[in-house]
Amino acid sequence: MFLLYLLIVGLIAGWATGKIMKGSGYGVGMDIVLGIVGAIVGGWIMRLLGFYTTGGLIPSILVAILGAVVVVALVRRLRRV
Repeated sequence: MFLLYLLIVGLIAGWATGKIMKGSGYGVGMDIVLGIVGAIVGGWIMRLLGFYTTGGLIPSILVAILGAVVVVALVRRLRRV
C-alpha cells in the first residue's frame, strides 16, 4: 500500500512541477521519479525551516511539489554553467 501511495504522490507532484516549471510534464516515469526526489528534498527543506507535516495526501503532495521545483531549478541552473 505504501508503494502505491508513493507512486501516486510522485506522479501528481512530478506532473504539477512540469506544469509549473515548463508548461508540460516530463513523461510518466520521469514525473514519478521527480516527485519522489522532490518529496525527499521538500521534506528536508521543511525540516530545516522548522515545519513538520503530520502526513496526509495533500500535505505530502505540496511538500513534494516544493522539493521538485527546487530540484528542477537547480538542475537548470547547473546546466547553464
